This record gives sequence, C-alpha cells and structure tokens, in this order.
Amino acid sequence: MADVKTFLDAAEKKMNEAVAYLDETLSRVRAGKANPKILEPVKVEYYGSMMPIANVANVAVPDARSITITPWEKPMIKVIEKAILDSNIGITPENNGEIIRLNFPPLTEDRRKQLVLKKAVKDGMPEDSQKDGEEKVQKLHDKFLKKIDEVFAAKEKEILTV
Repeated sequence: MADVKTFLDAAEKKMNEAVAYLDETLSRVRAGKANPKILEPVKVEYYGSMMPIANVANVAVPDARSITITPWEKPMIKVIEKAILDSNIGITPENNGEIIRLNFPPLTEDRRKQLVLKKAVKDGMPEDSQKDGEEKVQKLHDKFLKKIDEVFAAKEKEILTV
C-alpha cells in the first residue's frame, strides 16, 4: 500500500505545483486592478546586475487602480521608468521626479473579451474553428483522464490479485 501512497503523494505534489504555477502566472495578467506582481518580470540594471524592481525600490499599492514605485536611489528613477516602458506589461509610467506611478484604467469590453480568451473569434477566426478547437481540447482532456483511470484500474487489479 505504501507504493500507491507514494504515487498519490507525488501526483498530488505535482498537481499542487501546477495549480500554484497557474495562480502565479494569472496574477501577472493585467486585469484592471493594481497588483505589484505584474512588475516581477521587469528587471533593471543596478551596479552591473539585473535586479527586479522590488530589489531597488519600494513598490506600493495605494489604491485599487495604481502602483507607486519609490526608488531607493534617485538616479534609478529613469532606469526603472525605461525598464517599464521597454517591458510588455502595457502600462505607461508617470514620473514626477521622485515617484513613478502606474495607473491601471478600468477594463474595456475588448480587453475583458481578450482576457477570457474569446479574442481569436473577434480577430477573424471563424466560430466553427473555435468550436472545433474547443472540441479537440475536450477530447484531449478526456483521453488523458481515461489514461489515468486505466492506470488506476491496472494498479487496483494488481493490488487485489492474490
């Protein structure tokens, strides 16, 4: 029975890691609310090393629609601003000489549709192709669930065989 428990523990660990990865990835999606995690992929040069913004500045969320970045060293303000502009996060920083402010506008209807993965249909993908794609993904999903069921059934048969 320890073998099954070991297998299940390993599977549960991998599934938890997959969920955590998905959660982390989705937290970086710009969805109309200020979230400092959106800045994690943005790196700045600091004394010859590439560092995350949070390592060279104070990153705060004063309200639901903005992030403020206060560099620990004043000359870093231009470097941070340029890094944000060069990144693909889709927000233009506002610099007042001491603080960089990122304002997150409310989502437009187009952005909402893009975030729920229906943009391909709007951009010219025929609805039939979309439906076909959804059906193929569902079949692939079902195929792998069936394989998992078969593995469990085989293991169950092996365990119950005297």
